[in-house]
Amino acid sequence: MKDLIPLSVPVIKGNEWKYVKDCLDTGWVSSVGAYVDRFEEQMAKLAGRKYAIACVNGTSALHMAFLVAGIKADEEIVMPTLTFAAPAFAARYIGAWPVFIDVEPDHWQMDINKLSEFLEKECRYTGGRLVNRHTKRTVRAILAVHVLGHPVDMDELLGLSRKYGLLVIEDVAESIGAKYHQQSTGSFGDLACFSFNGNKVITCGGGGMIVTDDKKMAQRIKHLTTQAKSDPIEYLHDEIGFNYRMTNVQAAIGLAQLENLDEYIVLKKKIAGIYDRHLKKIKGLSLPQQAPGAESIWWLYTVLVDKAVFGKDSRALMKSLAVAGIQSRPLWCPLYKLAPFKDCYAFKIAVVDRLYEQALSLPSSVNLSAEDLQRVIKAIK
Repeated sequence: MKDLIPLSVPVIKGNEWKYVKDCLDTGWVSSVGAYVDRFEEQMAKLAGRKYAIACVNGTSALHMAFLVAGIKADEEIVMPTLTFAAPAFAARYIGAWPVFIDVEPDHWQMDINKLSEFLEKECRYTGGRLVNRHTKRTVRAILAVHVLGHPVDMDELLGLSRKYGLLVIEDVAESIGAKYHQQSTGSFGDLACFSFNGNKVITCGGGGMIVTDDKKMAQRIKHLTTQAKSDPIEYLHDEIGFNYRMTNVQAAIGLAQLENLDEYIVLKKKIAGIYDRHLKKIKGLSLPQQAPGAESIWWLYTVLVDKAVFGKDSRALMKSLAVAGIQSRPLWCPLYKLAPFKDCYAFKIAVVDRLYEQALSLPSSVNLSAEDLQRVIKAIK
């Protein structure tokens, strides 16, 4: 294991030990404390938002965002079919339904043209509601997932949201620090959700964050995530609450990580550039592209493997790399194929199946050494 090159691991190199020791020395280790407040303040600043509320993980952030946005049971949230399952799970937590939209072939983000076609041709206004003609359910929101660190085409997406009166929620789990026309991901939607899982660019070990400019939404999220206590002395609760609080220790780690974010993004871009230079001449590999106006953070550098030209498919390459002590992984199984979502509507799915078959994510940790990078490249060659 000591010679393993992992896919994406945390790097602890800043004030993490100092801040955690301060928590331990002072006894502020639980779900309140100065580091929670400071982490929230810095995340709001990063996203250019007025409010940030820390929570236990990215899935809980999505759950709370959907809930406080007022999305009701049997209403629909439009989202890409290519993403981790958490957004679709969170929709079902509140009784809402995902609608899955295909991704475009160049940058692998939600296909805005297909989104537009779905809203225009497959939905209709009735009684002041936008209704899916197939399911008869009200469409309430669009979830913009910035997949693999690359921004969605937010100008077009926001234009559609305004045209059809839909909420916009961003999933920024993989794209913290990415920009779209110089504006940070997480700054566009009514709400935006971050994840600090161990494989993300910065981590708390776990943890999530919700940001918004809406004071009432922010206050309600804080209320719900702290068990909906209306009187903490008498233990009165005015609605169903959730124990979704981030601990002060987690926030201390997250704050220290955030202090290094700019450096980590520079390193991510450097790693992507090295992969580009060395892999572009290999026949049968298609490399990830960056859209005009987009500034990806290259969370996981991902290639497409054409078996007919390369000589192996993506899974065979993954096994060969594993034998060489190199961790890689395919993209997520398209959500529309998963058993929990068999009753959800999917619109014109065509591209994502090829991506799922061909894609392979390569080691992308920010502490990847030059020697490790060359070892990965040599193994692929």
